[in-house]
Order: sequence, then C-alpha cells, then structure tokens
Amino acid sequence: MKNHLLEIDSIQKTFDNKNILSDVYLKCETSDIIGLLGRNGSGKSTLLKIIFGITRADFKFIRIDGCVKAKTKDLFAEISYLPQDNCIPKVFSIKKAIQLSVSEEKILEFCGDEMIRTMLDKKVSNLSGGELRYLEIKIVLNNSSKFVLLDEPYNGLSPLMVEKVNELIVENSKTKGIIISDHNYENVIKVSNKLVLLKEGKAHHLLCKEELIEKGYLIEGKLANFDKRS
Repeated sequence: MKNHLLEIDSIQKTFDNKNILSDVYLKCETSDIIGLLGRNGSGKSTLLKIIFGITRADFKFIRIDGCVKAKTKDLFAEISYLPQDNCIPKVFSIKKAIQLSVSEEKILEFCGDEMIRTMLDKKVSNLSGGELRYLEIKIVLNNSSKFVLLDEPYNGLSPLMVEKVNELIVENSKTKGIIISDHNYENVIKVSNKLVLLKEGKAHHLLCKEELIEKGYLIEGKLANFDKRS
C-alpha cells in the first residue's frame, strides 16, 4: 500500500485586520490521526475550510505527494471534509444518500454496519441528530480520498456512538490521513496519535499531551482526570 503525504504550509488568514492564522504549517501522512486543538476562535474550523478549499486564505501552499495543488478543484478528489453542520439533504431517503455517496462495490459492506441497518428504511429527516452524524461520518470516511478532515464529528453522539466512530476513524487511518477538530478535547486526544495546538494564530506541534498544560490549553487537574478515565 502506498503512503500519501499532505503538506499545508505558510497558511495566513486575517479577518478585520486581526491575524487568525499566521504561517501555519501542518503535515499529515497516511496512518496519521491528527488532533487539532485550540480554544474557541483560535481558527480550527477556518484552517480546515482553507485546506479543503472552501475558505479563501491570504496565502497558502498545499502539496499532496509532492505535487502543488493550487486550484480548489484539484483538492476535491484528494480530500474529504465533514463540516460542522449537517450536509445531507433532509428530503433524501437513507438508501438514496448511501447510493449517491458510496461506491457500488462498497455499499454491501457499508450497509452491514448494525447502526446503518437500523436506518435503511428511514428518511434523513427522521433520524436523530446522533444517527445523522454517524451516517455522515461513515460516508465521509468511505470516500476514495487520501485525506479526511473532520470538524466537530462528536457533536450529538451518544457515548456508544463515540466509541464506534473512533473505531471507524482508527480503521480508516490504515489507508488515509485524518485530521480531527472538536470542542470535546478528551475524545480528540483519545483517538489521535499526533496533536497540534492552535494558539495566537500559530500551530504548535506537540510531542506529548502534557504540553497542553505547559501551553495553557488545559489545567493540570483536567488532564489528570482524563488519564484516570483512559
């Protein structure tokens, strides 16, 4: 299996004369699960949208497997993106959403998932928030892209669904590089094998989760409590 490499370099973004992102560098390889952390307003969602190509940056430089990707359309086949907001039209049936999003050779396996089976005879409008999020995540991870960006994937998920989503993420990281951003830092830390902290517009590449305390993102007690639950 060939490994793939996504490099995001020199990302700059200002808004109302304020630097949101300043010379951000990020590298994601096949098998990476990168947890993108930061306080509200630190630019996490903006960075993911810039990488995917739906938000304009003041400057950006993106390479995939050594090839520069200057046009947004060149990224869509290489990168999949899960936005914060629901993205499947509510008028769709679940079967139609799957047929339009999953390749024919993968549909049988896709629908073999116990949670997906319980949805098959429903419409998107009849799903709970957690069910819909689970469906969206599974669809995005089953895309043929080399890289996946997940923005707030855990929103609305029950603890059981969180576990199943983390299993999906780990399984798909065998063939993809994955970047996750979520306000629920515990789940992000738990599933990630690399951590990046956005602070004051800069990307800090952490060697261990204890650096989250050193850099002021977490207080020591919270990390200690997390370690006990892990």
